[in-house]
Amino acid sequence: MIKDNQRVLNRIHVLMDAVMIVTAYLAAWVIKFKILDNNTPMVGVLPKEDYFQLLSIILPIYLVIFYRCGMYMAKRQATTIREIFNIIRGCSFGLLLFAAALYVLKITDISRTMIGMFFGFSIGLEILSRLMIRAILRSIRRKGYNVKYVLLVGYSRAAETYIRRIDENPQWGYVVRGILDDHIPAGTVYKGVKVLGKIDNIHIILPENKLDEIAITLALKDYERLEELVTICEKSGVHTKFIPDYNSVIPTKPYIEELSGLAVVNIRYVPLSNTWNMFVKRLADIIGSLLCIIFFSPIMLISAIMIKCCDGGKVIFCQERVGRHNKTFKMYKFRTMREQTEDEEKAGWTVKGDPRVTGIGKFLRSTSLDEIPQMFNVLKGDMSLVGPRPERPQFVEKYKEEIPGYMIKHQVRPGITGWAQINGFRGNTSIRKRIDHDLYYIENWTVGFDIKIAFLTVFKGFINKNAY
Repeated sequence: MIKDNQRVLNRIHVLMDAVMIVTAYLAAWVIKFKILDNNTPMVGVLPKEDYFQLLSIILPIYLVIFYRCGMYMAKRQATTIREIFNIIRGCSFGLLLFAAALYVLKITDISRTMIGMFFGFSIGLEILSRLMIRAILRSIRRKGYNVKYVLLVGYSRAAETYIRRIDENPQWGYVVRGILDDHIPAGTVYKGVKVLGKIDNIHIILPENKLDEIAITLALKDYERLEELVTICEKSGVHTKFIPDYNSVIPTKPYIEELSGLAVVNIRYVPLSNTWNMFVKRLADIIGSLLCIIFFSPIMLISAIMIKCCDGGKVIFCQERVGRHNKTFKMYKFRTMREQTEDEEKAGWTVKGDPRVTGIGKFLRSTSLDEIPQMFNVLKGDMSLVGPRPERPQFVEKYKEEIPGYMIKHQVRPGITGWAQINGFRGNTSIRKRIDHDLYYIENWTVGFDIKIAFLTVFKGFINKNAY
């Protein structure tokens, strides 16, 4: 039902987007050539006909990119900020592809001023049109039109979460009529939504034909009734959806496989378990680590000399860390502390003003230059350029009991830098938040995500304010 309505709305969106793109292009052309350059001789400038022919290239490019950027998702699901971000992203990609098309077609006389104005106008008009649509939908729903009336079957954590989301987003147009449950007393109210009675009351409520949707929100202990309830709801013809009560176990977007008609739900989707993805990442690690070793070789040489001159001890410090598949490996770093016994080294984290840190070591740690030898770990295959940071075995044993999901990070190779590190979670910071960022990276890995992390590391990942 919602999807069907969304298809109609999407067609309207596509039509409006086409109108906005054409309007922005024509407005930019008129302002540039009819207002700003009205009395300027048109030498070395494309004829008017060529500009209008180019519009036939721009229009489909922009519409395809808008679709790929998620600009046609349901208004009930997209926030205003996210929609504006998608518009800016879509227009930016559209401009880049248009520039590429001009290069391929060897068109050089096009006005850059006009294209710049078109870029600004297209963003402005798209945002204006989307805000207008939102305002219209909000007005319609406020008057009682296009509102979806929902009954929840089962009182659970999922039901409470669903009610909170509806309460926080009135623009979605959902109204929860009530809840049916066998364990919660009738009359119990949660955020204005009342428990109406037992689940069997559904036989009385459905024939009244006053509902648009039924959401089955059974608690885990009541799942034996799921099949029965789905059958009852579907016989009534009311659109039925199932909101599982296991979000604490299974992520929001689980990876579902189909094996000869059998649905298999993976508790956690790890893109890097795919053979092709593993190959691509490993190839990037080998090439990237070799280039980094060559590029940083002068810095490594200078660092080694300074460490040796400081106290005459070893240059490279090897420390046992836990990597992929829980296997331990020796991680290389420039030695930044005075040489210690194994028991001293296992004592714990470095603290502020730690007397064990050498003079040159303090500089190397604060600039992350002590991590450069890990490029050899990457080359060997112990580590990756990008991934969750590896931890020492004693801390792994500690955190796996304290932090849910901690051991999932060992399903991929550890990295020199990662999503947690560029977001400031390194050194003496929250381990729980660090793991949250690591899990997000593991579940959302793409080549582009790795490139983004590597790029951000160059600009804000080297200086470590939390390194002591």
